[in-house]
Amino acid sequence: MGDDSWAEARKKVEALEDDPPSDLKDWPDDEGKYVTFGGGEGDHGYDEGPETNLGPSSVRRHEDGSVEIDGEKVDNPEDYKAESIRGESDHPADN
Repeated sequence: MGDDSWAEARKKVEALEDDPPSDLKDWPDDEGKYVTFGGGEGDHGYDEGPETNLGPSSVRRHEDGSVEIDGEKVDNPEDYKAESIRGESDHPADN
């Protein structure tokens, strides 16, 4: 990826940081898909950058459907569930 295409891809991803798309189809499918959301590793912590727009880092989802925030189970786990994001795949098990 050249310097110009990298800069363009980075700008595209930065524009998504304040309001990340909930549909996979709205995310970049060009060089932008290789840009790390929120910048490079070590620039800042998850809770200090735009990654917080993806949801709190303290949320834990369990196989039984329960949800914990900061180690405490919530009474309304449905409030913390999102629609499944499924990408397109050539693999039959993923479709």
